[in-house]
Amino acid sequence: MMTRNRRGFLADVGRGMLVAGVGSALAADLGLAPAYAGDVPERLTFGDLEPLVGLMQDTPADKLLPIVVEKLKGGTTLRTVVAAGALANARTFGGHDYDGYHTFMALTPAYHMAQELPEDRKALPVLKVLHRNCRFIHAFGGSAKESLHPVEHVSLPENRPSEMLRESTRKADQAGAERTLAALTDASAEEAYNQLLMSVQDEVDVHRVVLAWRSWATLEITGREQARTLLRQSLRYCVDTEREQIKNKRAPSGVRATLPKLLDQYRLASRKLGERKGDDAWTENLCQTIYAGNRDQAADAVAAALSEGFSPEDVGEAISLAANRLVLRDPGRNEKQTSAGKPAGSVHGASVGVHASDSANAWRNISRVSNHRNQAASLIVAGYHTAGQAGMAGQKPLPWAEHLEAVKGKDEKTLLAEAEAAIKARDQTRVSAVVYKYGEMGLPSRSVFDMLLRFATSEDGALHAEKYYRTVCEEFASTRAAYKWRHLVALARVTASEYGFAAPGYAQACQLLKV
Repeated sequence: MMTRNRRGFLADVGRGMLVAGVGSALAADLGLAPAYAGDVPERLTFGDLEPLVGLMQDTPADKLLPIVVEKLKGGTTLRTVVAAGALANARTFGGHDYDGYHTFMALTPAYHMAQELPEDRKALPVLKVLHRNCRFIHAFGGSAKESLHPVEHVSLPENRPSEMLRESTRKADQAGAERTLAALTDASAEEAYNQLLMSVQDEVDVHRVVLAWRSWATLEITGREQARTLLRQSLRYCVDTEREQIKNKRAPSGVRATLPKLLDQYRLASRKLGERKGDDAWTENLCQTIYAGNRDQAADAVAAALSEGFSPEDVGEAISLAANRLVLRDPGRNEKQTSAGKPAGSVHGASVGVHASDSANAWRNISRVSNHRNQAASLIVAGYHTAGQAGMAGQKPLPWAEHLEAVKGKDEKTLLAEAEAAIKARDQTRVSAVVYKYGEMGLPSRSVFDMLLRFATSEDGALHAEKYYRTVCEEFASTRAAYKWRHLVALARVTASEYGFAAPGYAQACQLLKV
């Protein structure tokens, strides 16, 4: 176990004095002391990765990057650095803090972005997000205020119900839910994840589903041995929501009634889903039904398509395209919706379209890695989640005819230069038209991705640049030729929206890498 630093020691001393003043029972209720009065919680540690994880928590952001760059030069892999950053984030925030879990959700996408860059620039997106990670960890309290501690080992009953974890979550029994999740994970990470997903499906919330997906996806970087730690973030997020719902006496989301009804009605819970392919017209029709319908109608349309034997990939494609419509039809923020880094007219960050696209992408990915029941359930919830938002994005989709007529370029080089100029002018309509025309001409998509990747790396993106870039990469790759360029047009629009708000730490990273 790593030696506690001076700040951690003083924090524990201060906490102990406060416990003595208010009493152990009240202190435990306030989260100032563990359940066993007077004890300091045991620290969660990560074996060989612990020194690097500790470094991520205890080093100020501007001092961290030079150390990380030296470690990379010394042979530490980028994967190891990202793993340490993810574990430092999880131990600190535990899925509770808005800035914290947003940064966690950006780490794996940043790692994938790195794989698309030249060797001398590979570390840039990772260093940028590590700087953000460190800033927020220090603002939260660092190693002196860690959310995750070891979980008491329990044995599961032999004939345990498949809803066991969900029942604890719905009662907002965090301790019981965490013990159950830990025991499930020890037996099988896959089974633990499938049970966790039943809680994730209880609400439609972008952070709930994207955190659940990124927690699983990050295991490819940290290793499955960290499943306990990473999945706890998602569980705690779900418990927090239940606690607020109970406290405020709010009715649960309608999806809790809709999902089991549709699984039963269409007999989708246990049977293998089909492989029937939908043609372009079928895809467009299902996309429009999801986009324009209410949530129950969209969920029913998805369940019916699955029951008719249409493949999960084709159904998921239609859901993703419906979410994409929200980006292309977004009127932009009005004056009352603005904030620092998100001016009037902007569509980046926590906008309806970006949120919908990231959510649809997460539900699709979850469906690909889960059991039969959750494969169907995740897509039904994805349809429910995506629908009902068209009123917030009602104008006709970009680009419009007048925008296309204004495009001057006729070749790859000229069009790319025109697109970059439009991004730097923050001209969303112009760049949408240029990229649409570029795709219509059958020019190479990689050149557009390379340009947009540079901006996704350099700009802040209001916590969403990395996630949304990765969403578009995946959806472009899995969408049929007739519709795939809609995703790149949307990314170009969002990139123009976020331009001009440079990411803290990016300039320092460039200097350190000499690029």
